[in-house]
Amino acid sequence: MASNPFSLEGKVALVTGANTGLGQGIALALAAAGADIAAAGIVPADETGEKVKALGRRFLNIEANLISIEPVERIVAETVAGLGGLDILVNNAGLIRRADAVDFSEKDWDDVMNVNIKSAFFMSQAAGKHFIAQGRGKIINIASMLSFQGGIRVPSYTASKSGIAGITRLLANEWAAKGVNINAIAPGYMATDNTAQLRADEDRNKAILDRIPAARWGEPADLGGTAVFLSSAASDYVNGAVIPVDGGWLAR
Repeated sequence: MASNPFSLEGKVALVTGANTGLGQGIALALAAAGADIAAAGIVPADETGEKVKALGRRFLNIEANLISIEPVERIVAETVAGLGGLDILVNNAGLIRRADAVDFSEKDWDDVMNVNIKSAFFMSQAAGKHFIAQGRGKIINIASMLSFQGGIRVPSYTASKSGIAGITRLLANEWAAKGVNINAIAPGYMATDNTAQLRADEDRNKAILDRIPAARWGEPADLGGTAVFLSSAASDYVNGAVIPVDGGWLAR
């Protein structure tokens, strides 16, 4: 093992949905550990790119709408061509739609499932072909507290994040012996655009904070250490894990 097993020097990481929030926090943590970053998403990650470059790392922006799987092969190919390789994939891009289950629409079901689970699987497949061929690679899926719990008013989000936990284990079973580590991070309640409605609801905000032992909402930077660990040689014997980063929510 390297003298610093957490170093990502010389590595290339592809992060989907890295323009803001959790994806941006993860991309910056990986860049600070030494990785060059490709960001793929429907919204250009210009701010993320500026911050990555300020850390002395290379940055590649790839515009792609992951509500369809059509661009996944192109995203991997552009990353390899633009940055000279691919070592790490972070499936972070995600959607959430809120409505009572009795009123939930087919479109809201399909849109969320297409981005959150279908695109994550096929991004993993495209990157996995590259990783298996080179004999090494790291895939990090972004799960959720709702990979463990049911939630309310987010049926497609709950289904997709439960699926992420299952797909993470399935891919680990198939690819661990091929040198590919597949794991997931399950963020707790994070202060991002996806939770703006919850934080604006005084009663829901209080109920959430009352259950979190750390007594605060998480920040995107809180995922950085776990993302670096799962991307680095330090996690070479970690396979199929879903690691909560939740301020103690699940322990309560």
